[in-house]
Amino acid sequence: MKNLYKAYKDFIFIFSILVVLGFIIDGPYNVFLGLKKIVFNSDILITDYIALAGTGATFVNAGLATLMCIALLIFVGIKPNGSTIMSLFLMAGFSFFGKNIFNIWPIILGVWLHSKYQKEPFLNYILLSLLGTALSPIVSEFAFIGIFPPLLGIIIGCLFGVFTGFILPPLATHCIKLHQGYNLYNIGLAAGLIGTIMMSIFRSLGINFPKRLLWHTGSNKEFGILFICLFIYLIILGFIKNDKSFKNTLKLTKHSGRLVTDYFIIYGGAAYINMGILGIASTLFVILVGGDLNGPTLGGVFTIVGFGAFGKHLRNVTPIVIGACLSTFLNIWEITSPSIMLSVLFSTTLSPIAGQYGVLIGILAGFLHVCVVMNTGYLHGGLNLYNNGLAGGIVAIVLIPLVNTFRKESPKHEAH
Repeated sequence: MKNLYKAYKDFIFIFSILVVLGFIIDGPYNVFLGLKKIVFNSDILITDYIALAGTGATFVNAGLATLMCIALLIFVGIKPNGSTIMSLFLMAGFSFFGKNIFNIWPIILGVWLHSKYQKEPFLNYILLSLLGTALSPIVSEFAFIGIFPPLLGIIIGCLFGVFTGFILPPLATHCIKLHQGYNLYNIGLAAGLIGTIMMSIFRSLGINFPKRLLWHTGSNKEFGILFICLFIYLIILGFIKNDKSFKNTLKLTKHSGRLVTDYFIIYGGAAYINMGILGIASTLFVILVGGDLNGPTLGGVFTIVGFGAFGKHLRNVTPIVIGACLSTFLNIWEITSPSIMLSVLFSTTLSPIAGQYGVLIGILAGFLHVCVVMNTGYLHGGLNLYNNGLAGGIVAIVLIPLVNTFRKESPKHEAH
């Protein structure tokens, strides 16, 4: 366990910094009040914790939730790899808007119970349990929005969370077969299907959750400087771990990124460099197009950074983003609107399509993704935080067979 602690020490440091910054920014008392708001509020899309509870509490929530998950990974005995690094950055990113130190645990417990039911070690399911917290808003919705008396609501919310976690693993395994590894947010597709069925049942019983849009503005300068410094730190860290060089950084971009492509296992420190580059590029993108750096968009940036160890790089991300941006010139939504801004960032779930089939197909995938994702949120009522995983899965399921049928030249081969 001591060796595992050392293996995770870089990430313990990064997410501890978030906690420390949170207390410095707002002070212990305001952080406590903010955490109380975060835990006892609705978390459906889009709930920006910075707008709801302040920057300090949001940073502390994100840091603590991720540190708890690191502790769980160490306890279970799993070494760092691209998928665990990705899951930690997703946990931190979505803890800016939707996940919190309370609502993630019933889902994780449900997956653990599934592992016991299958008589398999939880080690085999730990990654899925962390990513499965995409559906954590379902816990908060029943626990705290007043449908039931407080204690009963908490019990029902937790039971729904446990049930969701219990049924998620077989669906996640099946979903990857549907899109053939071209949708990086595979759990988002599985969670979207579960959320859609659950929301359909709830609506038939007269239960409907109100729409929500909390969106913080006005902190681009502060957040831009802070997080670009964090991503520069990742590049420096990678440079040191990569024998004080940038070797393999370009070679890494030869991979399509199709699941499962673990850059950390293959290239080591170069994965950190790739993560830092993607973080700087995505942060600057939000600022340059006139978007807002806030809880949800930082969640998008952290997601891109996390997948910098597990499938994404500038070469396969860029065509998707171009396609997503092109769609905003032809449709009815502004690129700086909250839904579109998030759609563009999270459209990079389809980056393996660009990596495998080239720029033009990648642009088409990005274009289609934005059109689809603007209509999928209603299906699950905002219960699935990985809404873009659902949309990306739909696009991949439809697009890949068509491309394979009508494309004459062979797709690109992986680097070795």
